[in-house]
Amino acid sequence: MNANTFPNLKRVHAKRLRELYRSAGWPYQDVVEIELLAAGLLERVPDDKGVDCMRVTDAGLQYLAGAAQKNRNALSAHNALVDKIARAMADDGRIAWKGLQLRAPLPPTEDMERRWRACIPDVFSIRNSTVQAYLEPIVHEIKVSRADLLGDLKNKDKRDAYLGIGGQCWYVLGCNARSEPIGAAEEIPLECGVMVYAEGRLEVMRVAPKRAVSQLPFHVWMALARATPVRLEGPYLSEI
Repeated sequence: MNANTFPNLKRVHAKRLRELYRSAGWPYQDVVEIELLAAGLLERVPDDKGVDCMRVTDAGLQYLAGAAQKNRNALSAHNALVDKIARAMADDGRIAWKGLQLRAPLPPTEDMERRWRACIPDVFSIRNSTVQAYLEPIVHEIKVSRADLLGDLKNKDKRDAYLGIGGQCWYVLGCNARSEPIGAAEEIPLECGVMVYAEGRLEVMRVAPKRAVSQLPFHVWMALARATPVRLEGPYLSEI
């Protein structure tokens, strides 16, 4: 039994199972709990005072194990695609970093004029140039899971943060088990470009609009100075 055995159950169900497995099993009495009980992944058991508590069944433990394996597989596929994009940037003569921790400005709101957000782009790259105006910073955000993509598209602040530090922002989409892209270009906001990785190659579905960046902020330079860029060595991508 694995997560695919129950196609109607979502991330929230696996999260609830993990919470109940680690807790004393105090019931939530909500729809998520009802669905888990109906699926046989939870059961009611009375405590020493006769009060019903929730306990994860053997089937629930198998479901959690399957969900954990699915997450590991997705992470492995995600990391592999991140490496491919970083390699492509290096092949193009750019300097690329994976998993940089940056701080980016956000558009003001009615309540807050100055806002910032911490962000970790999957791949951040700049041109190999000594002229700041020619650096052309680019952010690539890699998605290999449909659910992850949909959750990300709802997060406008995260997208605005990437646009705040990059002259271009690209979504790179993987494919599902049926070799179909996990998303369509029309689903991605127009301010971002879209690529699809399928059958061992990258295909541009929509070019990312290019925004002029006269210079990188000082805090970005400091983050780059502390980080290690990726380097191309023979047929493999490695870190310096």
